[in-house]
This record gives sequence, C-alpha cells and structure tokens, in this order.
Amino acid sequence: MSTTDTETKPAYSPGLAGVVAGETEICWVDPNAGLMYRGYDIHEMAEKANFEEVAYLLLNGELPTIEQGAHFSQALAAERSLPKEVLEMMRLLPQNTHPMDMLRTGVSMLAPFDPDLNDNSHGANIRKAIRLIAKVTTLIADGYRIRRRENPLPERPDLTMAGNLFYKLSGEVPAAWKIRMMDTIFILYADHEFNASTFAARVTASTLADMYAAVTSACGTLKGPLHGGANEESMKMLDEIKTPERAEGWMMDALAKKAKIMGFGHRVYKAGDSRVPIMREIGRDLGKRSGKEQWIPICENLEATMEREKKLCANVDLYAAPVFTMLEFAPELNTPIFAASRVAGWCAHVVEQQDNNRLIRPRSLYTGPAARPYKAAASSNGA
Repeated sequence: MSTTDTETKPAYSPGLAGVVAGETEICWVDPNAGLMYRGYDIHEMAEKANFEEVAYLLLNGELPTIEQGAHFSQALAAERSLPKEVLEMMRLLPQNTHPMDMLRTGVSMLAPFDPDLNDNSHGANIRKAIRLIAKVTTLIADGYRIRRRENPLPERPDLTMAGNLFYKLSGEVPAAWKIRMMDTIFILYADHEFNASTFAARVTASTLADMYAAVTSACGTLKGPLHGGANEESMKMLDEIKTPERAEGWMMDALAKKAKIMGFGHRVYKAGDSRVPIMREIGRDLGKRSGKEQWIPICENLEATMEREKKLCANVDLYAAPVFTMLEFAPELNTPIFAASRVAGWCAHVVEQQDNNRLIRPRSLYTGPAARPYKAAASSNGA
C-alpha cells in the first residue's frame, strides 16, 4: 500500500512561498513596494515618528498620546539594566563569540529573572515585551564591550533607545542628527510581517511557550545569512568591490559564476523594497558627512546591473551595510542592531499570537520509500 492510497497529497509550495499562514493586524508588506504598521505608511513614520512611538504602536494597536508616550519611554528606560548573573554569564563565553550568539544566549538567560515568565495573559505579555525591548540593546552593547575586554557602561535614562545604544557602545553621546538617523533605521526594521524570524517566534509562541523562548527562536533565525545576517555579508561584498567603477564587472563575474549575491531579491516585494529609498538617502547623507561617498554609488551600480541582468531589485540589507559601517559600528554588530529594532515586532506578534492562539502545525509532503515489509537482519553467529 502506498502513501497515496491513504491520503491525497497536499499542495506544496517550497519555502512556503505565497502560503498564507495566519492573520495579523500588525504589519502589511505590499508586494508593490509598500509597508504599513497598523495602517500607517512606513515612509511617513520614518519621517515623523520616533522608535519608542512605533514600538508602542506595534504593541498596543494605536499611537500613544503625549502622556502615554512619555510613560512608555520611561518604562523602557527603567528596564534597561541586566541582572548581574547575565553579565557574568557573558564574561564566561569564549572571547570570539559572535554578538548574535551572545544575544541569543542572553535573551534565553533573562527568562527566569522575569516574574511574569509563565503568565501568557495579555497584560503580562505587554510587561515582558517592554522588558525585552529595553534589555536587548543592553545585551548587545554590554556583550560587545565584554568581548573587547572593556567594562559595560551604566545606562543613560535621559537618552532614547537609539542614543543610549551609541553611548553604551562608545561612551560618548553622539550628535542629535546621528541619533535621529539611528531612530529612523530602527523604525524601518521594527517589523516586516511573517518574515522568517517573526514566523519562528509565532510558531514557538503557538505552543504556549513563554515570550523569551519565542524571542530566542527569533534570534537564532535572524542570525542566518539568508535573513538578518545578509547585511553583514553585504558589507564583505562591498569591501571587496571597493570603488563604484568596479561594481558592474564584479557583479557580471559573480553572476557568471552563479555565486550567491547578498542584498538582492525578496520573497514578497516584486516592485522593490519599500525601505530602500529611505536607507539609500540616509547612506548618501552619511557619505557626505563622513567623507566616504563611494559606498552608495557602489550599491547603486550593483543595483542597476542586477536589475538589468536578472530583473531583481535590491533589498534594504544592501544599503544598510554601508550605513552601519559609516555610523562606525563593527560589521559583526549589523545583525544584532537589526534585532534591537525587530524585537519590538517579535514581541507584538507573540502578544497577538497568544491573544487568539492556535497551534501552528503544518503538514509535509512525504517523498520517502513506499510502504515495505520489515526484514530482520541475518544473525551474526550464522545460526
């Protein structure tokens, strides 16, 4: 009897491409280069909002009033510090531990210190979300300094999350324009519908595991070079190319070799990544300010060549890579900084999943041998 005798083969979409796996009120990725958070256009949010306001919107469904926004920002600032045990754990990790591995391990270790850990009610999940959003940036900054044999710096509750991240990494409060740039980048990365890491978080949350378990799953997923790790890999590519004049030839050679090229294509967008124009302009501005104006023209030449040859558009990672470099972040911090923003979206999706939960359990298409009888192995003693 074959498997086809017992059930009809289910429809199959490799990588779940085009499959609708759930409903969400949080974010909509428009294939025609659009992105909305709770109905608000990303371009308008990037221009007018701050990250704390966007995080509140993702978690609560509406923009905060002035009073609500101030209270939310204060709540985040008050939750930034890490338990001393978590700091000690990071000191025990090997010196060459990647910051994403430190972050993933740190998120997991934070769990038992949260008094609401196993309470999946809406109120408890919001409280956990605030703690996680606050502490992820601290895990990144403190872990990075520990990795460099430097002492972590105390929190600056008077600074926004973007400003505090700069301060915690370098010990200096940056210019207001630099903090605003970082705030805009955080807004661009805050959520992106059912991307791989968010879907991983929702799958974990659907088992009624706690929010820390879900965000740990998300961190592990984000690390991969086909997801959040792409911007770190993109910078390696740009460093190899070096000048705008070399970009087209490098791209043609890579295409001829059928090499994997980071920073291009997207599972949903068909008319370009809606975040690219904003990130490109941030990069152009940074190039002028830093005297490193070669990076954005390299990206533009790569983008034009790929579109001409393969009809593929750039995604936000292509331009995020030089932006992070010009902001003087170490390349290995690119993906953790992505996580510092996306954790707001992850937490919002966990809240939404557990508010109306159904276990996420898809089917697979079996391609193994047909049913066959079991045959015992011959006796080893020849009997």
